[in-house]
Amino acid sequence: MSFMLRIIIILACGLWAWTSARAQEWVEIPGRNGVKLKARLFKPAGAGPFPAVVALHGCGGLGNAQGVINARHADWAVRLQAAGFIVVFPESFVSRGLGSQCNIRDRDVRSKDRAYDAFATAEWLAARGDVDRGRIGLLGWSNGGTSVLSASRSIRAPKGVDFRQAVAFYPGCKVMVEEGFRARIPVTILHGLADDWTPAEPCQALVGVRFIGYEGAHHDFDYPNLPIRTRKAAYSKDGSGTVTIGTHPQAREEAIRKVMGIFNSMR
Repeated sequence: MSFMLRIIIILACGLWAWTSARAQEWVEIPGRNGVKLKARLFKPAGAGPFPAVVALHGCGGLGNAQGVINARHADWAVRLQAAGFIVVFPESFVSRGLGSQCNIRDRDVRSKDRAYDAFATAEWLAARGDVDRGRIGLLGWSNGGTSVLSASRSIRAPKGVDFRQAVAFYPGCKVMVEEGFRARIPVTILHGLADDWTPAEPCQALVGVRFIGYEGAHHDFDYPNLPIRTRKAAYSKDGSGTVTIGTHPQAREEAIRKVMGIFNSMR
């Protein structure tokens, strides 16, 4: 190998490493009520302006204590980033000094709090020169899905900007039904009909929402390569505290197509 070729390879590798580092980073977003939101930002290559998605993690948080986000969130982040979207995951729990909330019944962070986290993130995105403020979507899973519904209600909205589309994976909908949920923006719910953690039936009763159910699919059905298993949780359909989670390959594949179609319609 010639000396010049070695130099070219070294420079190319350096540029790749720099680009990869720039493609995702931790940022701090000014939240409501003095909260400083730690958030993971994924950015496509180029100058933009790009459409964007605010993504809300589930009850377990965004990832581990070392800052590595979990496989479900990473899978969606990379998928959306590759399709030309800026993606931001505000970490609602770590930002407040909290860990996983999955086994806590009386949680310190409510869906309303997380809705305000989503609003602060949308407002922060709208102020960026590389974001198309008219094409911002909202996405969430489980507890984050419930927070998507809270952020989509007609009784509240972000300041000076709004979401074009909202997608909630397997949210808990019981309280929303009891409170008389009305959607302010287009909302799609994707739910496993075999979900025994956050049952699908209350979500089917919501007014002004597009509901898509998948037969035989459990909670976390869109998670990449998660074997079906049981775990403990603060809430369950039968009150036992034992719930079923795991990937449903067909539902996952269909849901990916649906979600990408929904967000691409913002273009």
